[in-house]
Amino acid sequence: MGQIALEGLEFFAFHGYYDEEQKIGNKYGVDLYITTNLLAAGESDKLHQTVNYEVLYRMVAEEMRAPARLLEHVAHRVLDRIMAELPGVRKVRVSVSKFNPPLGGICQRARVTLVQKRKQGAKAQS
Repeated sequence: MGQIALEGLEFFAFHGYYDEEQKIGNKYGVDLYITTNLLAAGESDKLHQTVNYEVLYRMVAEEMRAPARLLEHVAHRVLDRIMAELPGVRKVRVSVSKFNPPLGGICQRARVTLVQKRKQGAKAQS
């Protein structure tokens, strides 16, 4: 097993509990970590034997384009999509941050982190 990380992804998106947030938008950050078998790709140097970083980025970007009220919901959609579309992935951890959230004071960012593991016995393919 090994880990692939995409850190510091940035998006301008329209998430937020308040209607105004969904109209004006904000800057968001995403950090994504997946656990999968990297040995075959390490030996062969073949892209088809690993998880393509571009595919991961595209999945996150597409989920970030769909407005949501809560960061928790955005993170959950990312987890569900990766687990559904990439059966070789054993574990996903995603953090979604909102920069300068409207809290009535100074706050650099608000962040939520969710983790999901594939159930034991679930068939994994690379």
